[in-house]
Amino acid sequence: MSDMKKHNMTDISSILQGGYHHPTIRQWQSEHVLRKSSLMYPIFVTDVPDIEEEILSLPGQKRWGLKTLPFLLKPLVRKGLKSVILFGVPIITPKDATGSKADDPNGPVIQAVKLILREFPELYVACDVCLCEYTDHGHCGMKYHRTMLFLLIFDSVSIFLSLGYLKQDGTLDNVGSVKRIAEVAINYAKAGAHCVAPSDMMDGRIKAIKESLIREGLSNKVTLMSYSAKFASSFYGPFRDAANSAPTFGNRKCYQLPPNARGLARRAIVRDLGEGADVIMVKPGMPYLDILRDAKELSPDVPIAVYQVSGEFSMIYRAAEAGVFTLEMAVRESLEGFIRAGEIMNKG
Repeated sequence: MSDMKKHNMTDISSILQGGYHHPTIRQWQSEHVLRKSSLMYPIFVTDVPDIEEEILSLPGQKRWGLKTLPFLLKPLVRKGLKSVILFGVPIITPKDATGSKADDPNGPVIQAVKLILREFPELYVACDVCLCEYTDHGHCGMKYHRTMLFLLIFDSVSIFLSLGYLKQDGTLDNVGSVKRIAEVAINYAKAGAHCVAPSDMMDGRIKAIKESLIREGLSNKVTLMSYSAKFASSFYGPFRDAANSAPTFGNRKCYQLPPNARGLARRAIVRDLGEGADVIMVKPGMPYLDILRDAKELSPDVPIAVYQVSGEFSMIYRAAEAGVFTLEMAVRESLEGFIRAGEIMNKG
């Protein structure tokens, strides 16, 4: 008997409860209106407990440690913050080819999830799921591996050495990456995350995560939010600085979407809906309002998220700082544009 049948699930489309298991996401299921619960606050959490470090390319934003994180959250929760999304930033933890520390039980993300649930139980906690912050090559998945045989002459013992590489066409090991991404997502869910949000853009990872959630008995209480229409954008620069996640070689154009590829974005949205996504995301936001409208037309009954990314944030902030416009008015206008185009919730 298959694992799916053991859990009385014959089809991924049977799973709905992951999309309304928490009061905050129930509000996301409602019609368009700008409210505090529509906003999700990104947090860069590190493996240095006492750190509170300014991010120069993201004005007003910092990297936080587990001991300093409550000082960020207390005033925000008092002001009505309802949800956060966590990004792990290893500073002292070594990186490797597979991002093995991404789901370390003692790592920053899992420990931050537990801390927030304990000290701020009213918050809805999402975890970004990607490997780029934890891999020594900075890519969002795993590289292909070739195995080379070496003979140790002195003791006549043969050993195999596995070396990673990116193919000449810029592609990653999609199968291996999906398996690893699903492992990380499940471990975040087991730690108590209300939502897992894979941002890697590997083909098939939504289905793999959804099936894993079903097998683990978590599909009815963990939201699966897909970065479905994530474009290979120049607006990610400050984030990569904040998360120390820029690729050490090559680029991400073979797995993130081309900026002019509206049709691919539509296909990715439809695919991820079919694979079990509870929420669809468009990223970046302002340059892709047409895609946001497409997302709402393709999935009228599913919450749509938009990520106002680091470059957009910095652009608005610096322009306001230079006196081009008033910061609050510009932010509100950008958010209202997202809502008009079809967004229910905003990350940024």
